[in-house]
Amino acid sequence: MPGERDRLLGRGLLPAPVLARLATAFPKRAVRKQALRKRDGDRAEEAVADFLVVRGFRVLATNLRLGHLELDLVAKKGGLVVVVEVRTRGAGAFEGALASVTGAKRRHLLLATDRLWRGRLVHDPDVERIRIDVAAVSFEGGATRVEYIPGAITASPGA
Repeated sequence: MPGERDRLLGRGLLPAPVLARLATAFPKRAVRKQALRKRDGDRAEEAVADFLVVRGFRVLATNLRLGHLELDLVAKKGGLVVVVEVRTRGAGAFEGALASVTGAKRRHLLLATDRLWRGRLVHDPDVERIRIDVAAVSFEGGATRVEYIPGAITASPGA
């Protein structure tokens, strides 16, 4: 905002070249949009966690890092562990949340799930199987809607 820039320059707090570099490096709209996307993503993950808890699952982890890969949500019910990819899309998005799970994303999910299995779950006698689900979350008119697809991602070549 111009008034803020002028105020900082007028006080001599920041020289003009520094302000110009900051304005270029951090465009306000881009930063705001990124913050809103992160907020919506966090809200969506929380909504899916609540969705699973109501259905008898226990959330084991959120945003689980496995090397450079990340799993949004990991939950367990009985001998079943579910890995959940949480997707959100705004009202004006060209494609829906479920359609946004690309082939590359599926490969990353399969790789991360394999790492989870081999590194943490394979020796757990309480774990019988693991499944990759996808949840699409939308926020419309103050309501939160979760569309949940069990077994949406498989290792089968045709899937």
